[in-house]
Amino acid sequence: MPESTLRDKTLFITGASRGIGKAIAVRAARDGARIVIAAKTDEPHPKLPGTIHSAAEEVEKAGGRALACVVDVRSEDAIAAAVARAVSTFGGIDILVNNASAIRLTGTLDTPMNRYDLVQQVNSRGTFACSQACLPHLLLSANPHILNISPPLDYAEKWFAPHVAYTMSKFGMSMCVLGMAGEFRQAGVAVNALWPRTIIATAATRALFGSDAMLPGSRTPEIMADAAYLVLTRPSRERSGQFLIDEDVLRAAGTTDFEKYETVRGAPLVADLFV
Repeated sequence: MPESTLRDKTLFITGASRGIGKAIAVRAARDGARIVIAAKTDEPHPKLPGTIHSAAEEVEKAGGRALACVVDVRSEDAIAAAVARAVSTFGGIDILVNNASAIRLTGTLDTPMNRYDLVQQVNSRGTFACSQACLPHLLLSANPHILNISPPLDYAEKWFAPHVAYTMSKFGMSMCVLGMAGEFRQAGVAVNALWPRTIIATAATRALFGSDAMLPGSRTPEIMADAAYLVLTRPSRERSGQFLIDEDVLRAAGTTDFEKYETVRGAPLVADLFV
């Protein structure tokens, strides 16, 4: 069980307008946390539901405080402005969740360079840039955490061959975990990665596969939110530099009911990439 709550903690969550990022925000809000919703969607998207403003409403209804910031993680200026607003509004930053991600599951010949640049800039570069901007404030926190929504590092060919550009970008996020965990361990900043064991049912998943065909084998974003909560409420000096799987984190904490997370009860689960 967690030794504390997230009450009065300030979380800076990228990509929090929908999906896993929003679920983590709402779970933290139930403790009375302060959430910086850092995402691009200011106006309704034609294909993807949710904006920074609708996410902020959900956070506040759940019991938290919300600050909606338009942030494209490819822009250092946008990140810096959002961090400055967060510190001015809430007095600091205790937790950074690097959740924003771009997906492109194509091979070498089917990946235009502008799409290659997109996944690298959003995933690995965006994670580094947000971490760099938040760290001066995290270093002042009593229990600072960085949590990257990225996979365990595994350099097996099977993870690279189908979509090498995307794999490089996601593993770049995980390499930030290794490097920053070591760099900031003595300062007490925990840097970890969290990844789902199964496909997670989000609007992005639907858009990626073009239908709901994969959803019967998926779980809801709440499983990632509950696992993230357990990671982020632990003392930061206890665990850093680890690559965690949502189900494993929850089982270690005593969770036995995983059916509540299934989008279709009893349907065979579909493993996520990199697991």
